[in-house]
Amino acid sequence: MDVGRWAFLFLVMLATIIVAAGDSRRMGFDKLFATIAGRPVIAHTMHAFERAGCVDEIIVVAREDRHAEIKTIVRDENFKKVRSIIPGGKHRQDSVRAGLDHLEATARYVAIHDAARPLIIAEQIERVFEQSRIHAAASLAEPINDTLKYADAGFFVTGSVDRHQLYAMQTPQIFERQLIEDAYRDVYAKNASVTDEVSAVERLGRKVMLVPNKDLNFKITYPRDLALAEFVIRERTR
Repeated sequence: MDVGRWAFLFLVMLATIIVAAGDSRRMGFDKLFATIAGRPVIAHTMHAFERAGCVDEIIVVAREDRHAEIKTIVRDENFKKVRSIIPGGKHRQDSVRAGLDHLEATARYVAIHDAARPLIIAEQIERVFEQSRIHAAASLAEPINDTLKYADAGFFVTGSVDRHQLYAMQTPQIFERQLIEDAYRDVYAKNASVTDEVSAVERLGRKVMLVPNKDLNFKITYPRDLALAEFVIRERTR
């Protein structure tokens, strides 16, 4: 990347909201504080955004009973970009909305990332940010390679799904600030429910650019995912 392009990146302020307020119901314990490769899951996540040159500030949205632990991680890891640690809401979209309310006035772009995706790396963040500057909205996504089937209530196959042009949505999802704020105002004005920010932006009829990702960036959901994530991180460091 040439010097002029980097200079522009630094002039454009990108704020990151790391969503860490879930209850880890399927894990049975708080997965974000489980240790993988010597660090809590959430520390790996924050580290990637700390390293990304395009990121200027980080807001962590988490359960209040975990704020002290997150502050300890920030101190021990010497993270400089973490500006705020704030309480989350009942649902994911409530936590994102809380993060949007705490952005610095100068933020022009906003990245939203699931804390439970610790395999994200700075290069992926920067790729998505570049596309968001061009298209106003961009998201990391993984092409679907598995064969997909429809099933009835009894789990009998009823048909096939054409996987051509199908993608599994990941994070970060990065947007012009005005766009994501408008999208969330619309969500709450109409009492709607969304599972990610791309869905919120789609409701406004806006297009979102997908950035295909062939590297591992899965979400920690089950206990088995911790061992796999540790293996991936250790292999990368080797």
